Amino acid sequence: MSETPHRPALLVVDMQDALLPIMHEAGRTIAVIAGLRSRARAAGVPVVMVRQRGEGRVVPELDPGSGASAVEKTTADAFLRTGLDATLRGLGVTEVLVTGFATENCVETTARQALSRGYDLVLVADGHTTSVRSGPTDFVPPDRSIAHHNEIYRHIDFPERSVRVLPAADVDFGAP
Repeated sequence: MSETPHRPALLVVDMQDALLPIMHEAGRTIAVIAGLRSRARAAGVPVVMVRQRGEGRVVPELDPGSGASAVEKTTADAFLRTGLDATLRGLGVTEVLVTGFATENCVETTARQALSRGYDLVLVADGHTTSVRSGPTDFVPPDRSIAHHNEIYRHIDFPERSVRVLPAADVDFGAP
């Protein structure tokens, strides 16, 4: 019985210009993702840009350019009624590295759906962000929300799936 070879892909979720004003630490997150994207390309790893319909273009620093796949979505789930799964399967992807906006919404939903669809998962600990919090709210502060979700994924148990939470500096696009 032959084992499927490890094949990662970098997913960049909703890093769009219209959303920048509500992103917590947008510049830092963009820089982290841009560095990962550059390393992914150098390693021959596919980069898939996921865009929320109607929220503008991908930020210039993350412009997919030629050779990148792009998927447009209408819900928090990047797999729901999109071509994302077909795109990943067509590329032979076995593991997704999830980055982007917003931690407790689109990033969270897409990460869990990736696991449910049979992909291994790396949540890039410093490669996702959430919205700024203005005024009184029951949402936890942005830094705590990001840390909270990273901790959930450090302890999530998903049968037959590898789940890792890694800072971008520790991401190795080779075999896990």
